[in-house]
Formats: sequence, C-alpha cells, structure tokens
Amino acid sequence: MIALRQGDVAAFFDTPFAIYDRSVGYVSPMRGDVRSMLDPARNPLLASGNPFAFWTAHRDGVPVGRIVAVRHGESNARHGTRRMQFGFFDVADDAEAATALLGAAEGFARTHGCDEIAGNFNLTAMQQAGVMTDGFGARAFTDMIVNPPHLPRLLEANGYARFFPMTTFSLDPATAQDAQLRAVPDGYDFQPITRSAFPQRMEQARIVLNDGFADNPMFVPLTREEFEFQAGEMSAILDPRLSSILTHAGRPVGVIVCIPDLNGFLSATRSRIGLATPFHFLRHRLMRRRAVIIFYSVVQDQHGRGLMGGMLKHLIGTLRDARYRELGITWIADANAASLRQMERIGARPLHRLHLFRKALA
Repeated sequence: MIALRQGDVAAFFDTPFAIYDRSVGYVSPMRGDVRSMLDPARNPLLASGNPFAFWTAHRDGVPVGRIVAVRHGESNARHGTRRMQFGFFDVADDAEAATALLGAAEGFARTHGCDEIAGNFNLTAMQQAGVMTDGFGARAFTDMIVNPPHLPRLLEANGYARFFPMTTFSLDPATAQDAQLRAVPDGYDFQPITRSAFPQRMEQARIVLNDGFADNPMFVPLTREEFEFQAGEMSAILDPRLSSILTHAGRPVGVIVCIPDLNGFLSATRSRIGLATPFHFLRHRLMRRRAVIIFYSVVQDQHGRGLMGGMLKHLIGTLRDARYRELGITWIADANAASLRQMERIGARPLHRLHLFRKALA
C-alpha cells in the first residue's frame, strides 16, 4: 500500500538514491541545494507567493517516489496559460506510486484554478526541464535531467502526452569542426567571469540572458534575486577560462556560461558534505576534463552578426588549450533550427532525447 507524505524534505532527497540503480546515471544536486530549493524562505520563486507543494510516496515505510508542484504565476501571466508545473518526478517502476504522486499534483493544480499540468520543470523552464525519452545510459553532464525508461511510460499511462521535444549534445573539442564558425568581428571583446568580478559579470549575464531569450517559448525574465539564487555557489566551481561576457563599446551583448562538469564529484560524495568532501573536490579540480555549457545568449539587436557562433568558436579553442576532452550542451529544442544546424556543423553528437509531458485537467 502506498502512503503519501507532504513536506518531508529528507525523504525527498533520499528518494532517487533508494529507487534508482547506479546504471541509470542519475546525479542529485547537493543535499543543501535541494533543501534550499524547497524552502520558501530561501527560494525567491516560492517567496513571491507562487503556490507550491511536494510529496513523497512510501511503500512499507520506504520512499519509492517524489514530485513537486508549483503554479508559476509570472509564467502563466506572460504566456496566457493556467498551468501547474510539476517537477522532480522520480519514481520506481511502480504504477500505484506514480498514480498517487501525479494525482496529488493534479489535485493541487485543480485547487489553484489550473486547467493543465506539465513538466518536468525543476523548478522552472529556466532551470532543468524535460523527461528523458531516449539516450538512456549515456553519461550526462551537470544540469541535465536523467531518468530510467519506465518514467515516460508511467506518465503516458496516467494520461500525459509528450510535447516540446529537446536534445542534449556532446562535443569532443579535439575533433570539433570549429573552422566552420567565424570568429567574432573586430570591436568585440571577451571579458572573463572571474571570482573577483563575479557579481558584476553575473548581473551582466542576467541582463543579456533576459534580452536574448525574451521571445523563447515558456521563458520568463529572471529577477536579480532569482538569478543569484540559481547561480548559487558557482563562483567556487568556475574555471575562469571557460565563461565570459562579450562586450561591444563597453556594452555587454553576449554571454556564455560554461562550467567544469560536477557529476563525478557529486557521484563520489553522493551529493552530501562529509569528511571526505574536500578530498573529492580537490581531486575534481585536478582532474577535470569535462565541461558543460549552462547557457549562452546574445541580445536581440545583435542577432544575425554571427556572435553566437563566434562565442562557441572561442570556447572550443579555450577548451582545447586547457585540455578538456568533452563538452556537454544542455537541451536545445527542436523548434530552435538554427542552433541544431550549428551543432551538426561543428560535429556535436546527440546525447539524450527529452520531452515535456502535459495533461489537460477537467
């Protein structure tokens, strides 16, 4: 028999470790980060009054699943929807547990006047998004969603339909066809995102991101508080060679945020801080050979000048010089034909296939 608990943070964090074999490749954020995400006193998305709840499913006292539901008021107002977003949907291959968790989220959605529910959003479209539908077993990078094959099957069994297809990519800098890309034109300069300049550069990054992504499906401009919360402790993990702001006449016009992949470190520590954590972190810093692009963007009035490709070309050269062996690119939607063509030109290989899932609510 399945029992649902609401608001059990410890069980929420423990669930994927209890239900997923290591072969699934799931890597959790740090336990402290998960606690912060679920805390309305710390997470600006929740502090702004967006209705929110989370549940864990238990069979004989053992966690077998989890889910979050949040009504993102700013997203609904901007896009004319009445949607409840679900996220962190992780469950064993257990039909009863899946139905109980999804039913709880659907009931919460109806209570708050929503006519559809969609996800995964962890916790918004500006963070981790999607459910993996293909590419199972391929090694993921930081900020990529990973789940076993039964998850989309359980969603579809509960009346959810796929939409908004996406693909993640992997690129070998040593063999990348970056000669296909043009360098940024004269008059544009790269400003590294260093620890000393971190607050200033990240505010510039937020402004460029909000402008460049303004017309993207489901995008909602990030407030300064939301962006700083999501960036978290990024300054501690940055390799300043990889992330930069592109400026023109002193004005920030582009940004590329690329970080060393943390998944090896997170797996080694099981996403917990313990006595061995400093050792694992030092080992990670000494042996980092994988990196991942979290996002890159160009302000709209600079579109069509080849700046996106120029930033990517610059990064590939930097990765090659720094002896990185693999670059991950977080999801690109099928609707973004230009970016998909760019991935093909430089020799990036598809890694995972993802979809969002939604259900209309009577």
